[in-house]
Amino acid sequence: MIIAEEVQNESQRKEFLEFPARLYQKDKNYIRPRNIDIEDIFNPQKNRFFKTGECTRFLFKNKENKTVGKVAVFVNESYQQKQPTGGIGFFDCVNDQETANFIFDYCKNWLQERGMEAMDGPINFGERDKFWGLVIEGFIEPLYGMNYNFPYYKELFENYGFKIYFEQLCFSRPIFAEVSRLFTVMHAKHSKNPDLSAKPMTKNNLEKFARDFTEIYNKAWAAHGEGKCLQESKVLKMFKTMKPIINEHISWFVYENEKPIAMWMNLPDTNQWFKYLNGKFGIWEKLKFLWIKQFKKNEKMVGLVFGVVPEWQRKGLEGYMIWEGTQHLRKHTDFKIIEMQWIGDFNPKMIKIAENLDTTITRKLATYRYLFDRNKEFERHPVL
Repeated sequence: MIIAEEVQNESQRKEFLEFPARLYQKDKNYIRPRNIDIEDIFNPQKNRFFKTGECTRFLFKNKENKTVGKVAVFVNESYQQKQPTGGIGFFDCVNDQETANFIFDYCKNWLQERGMEAMDGPINFGERDKFWGLVIEGFIEPLYGMNYNFPYYKELFENYGFKIYFEQLCFSRPIFAEVSRLFTVMHAKHSKNPDLSAKPMTKNNLEKFARDFTEIYNKAWAAHGEGKCLQESKVLKMFKTMKPIINEHISWFVYENEKPIAMWMNLPDTNQWFKYLNGKFGIWEKLKFLWIKQFKKNEKMVGLVFGVVPEWQRKGLEGYMIWEGTQHLRKHTDFKIIEMQWIGDFNPKMIKIAENLDTTITRKLATYRYLFDRNKEFERHPVL
């Protein structure tokens, strides 16, 4: 017998956070997410998606009143799909198919009551940049904001009937590995152009870089189906939030006569510091974080976003930018590994860029879909 409890009070909210910590306590690769990062997702005052959606969390307990699973289930008007599709996320479960089936059935019924015809998971009640997808290959330490799970979760999902909607590919390469000759050749070519210049992002001029980032992103990605147009004010707010962890040697912009035409954004992997805080981030933990950040080397940086405006695409400008930035950061940082945030298997353009960097795939995540009408034809994410 399994009982579902909606998370409503402080005790239940705490259990929602503590259950995975107990579940993974013997897994050396597990890094507990910060409690605040989880809680903010379920706070209507912090998460704008509550304005157009609905989200509820549940705990699942056995007859001994012990937690055996948890999940969040949600609908979001802005999550446009071919059929009305809801989402499930923050799924954790003991290694038992019947328990997982009960949880999935519960979510399906909740979503059907709200007119949904399918459910995707595990996804986030928010943007794709955090807590999105199920690890199916590469069970190594997760990057900040990245899901992590046991290998048996794949069977729990697929045995129930979920199918992979798209794969999320994560690439990695050593900082000091040889760079593709194509990139160095393009660097040599574009370095002769007096109109071009490459500049690292600096903390004392965030307004300028927020403006430049917004312009490049909206031209390079938003118009190509990769997302909605960004607002400069929101980008600036994001940059100011990131300011304490920005490294001024690892994010680069390219300009043509001071007009922004390309950017390569990277940050230190903060999980290399947060893993010592056990999910907490109070006053003591903040002080501890500052001490760790100051004295413990972080050798892993994360590629967040890469973009070239349309008129400069397919001209090798990325080679100029990447080799310019790589030569600099090799001299001025302790980083040894760069990991790229996931690239969807539906995005061959970005996959090609990653491959040209002589990267290797270090992990794969999957976004699963379950159609409630089992006779309906399943379709994967369209290729961009």
